[in-house]
Amino acid sequence: MSETEKAAPGREGDRIAKWLARAGVASRRDAERLVADGRVSLNGAAVTHPATFVATGDIVQVGGVVVDAPARARLWRYHKPDGVMTTHKDPEGRPTVFQKMPATMPRVVSVGRLDLNSEGLLLLTNDGALARQLELPSNGWIRRYRVRVHGDIEPQRLADLARGLVIDGTRYAGIEAGLDSRKGTNAWLTVSLREGRNREIRRVMGHLDLSVTRLIRIAYGPFQLGNLERGEVAEVPPKVLREQLPG
Repeated sequence: MSETEKAAPGREGDRIAKWLARAGVASRRDAERLVADGRVSLNGAAVTHPATFVATGDIVQVGGVVVDAPARARLWRYHKPDGVMTTHKDPEGRPTVFQKMPATMPRVVSVGRLDLNSEGLLLLTNDGALARQLELPSNGWIRRYRVRVHGDIEPQRLADLARGLVIDGTRYAGIEAGLDSRKGTNAWLTVSLREGRNREIRRVMGHLDLSVTRLIRIAYGPFQLGNLERGEVAEVPPKVLREQLPG
């Protein structure tokens, strides 16, 4: 173990993976992999232990490139259009959320995802640790959606979703689904859930023999889509961020 790592437990600051996540290099889990792969150094010494701490003034490098110290945590609301991928690079060459960002934006990561054909509110942050915090199920934050479906609506089956259900061996927690309007076999629903598993709403609606023709996220916890135009991005004021996330 290097002298840097021997001293690490007693140093003040963040653990290396958290520091890299806050700096926007990668998620904490991916940062741990960077350490395990020997790609991270601290003050010129290779980092081989995830318990290594980074203090003010330390020099961190990833792949030989110096990483700037984390800036203050910032959060943005983005109105994601459909047809855009929530990924930094798509092997099929489809447009991505991050290609759509203004040139003045710092490097950001998404808080959760919206799939290719979903639209609406997507939160973005320059702080990977903050992204992880906002995604934790323990927050109990409600994700709210407007969902257009095609098929025969059975109000009792919608109401029963509040008890939760199992689909193909996967357990889904209770979902609140209310009918807003109906015209023929097309209807608009408001759907609220707390977990937000991958393609959860589409799978649950399919279980009810309803096909989703449009899915718009309108709220993620206390943060609202509001009147944000499609493709528009707006920063959450620091005061609001502090109020919603004390500490």
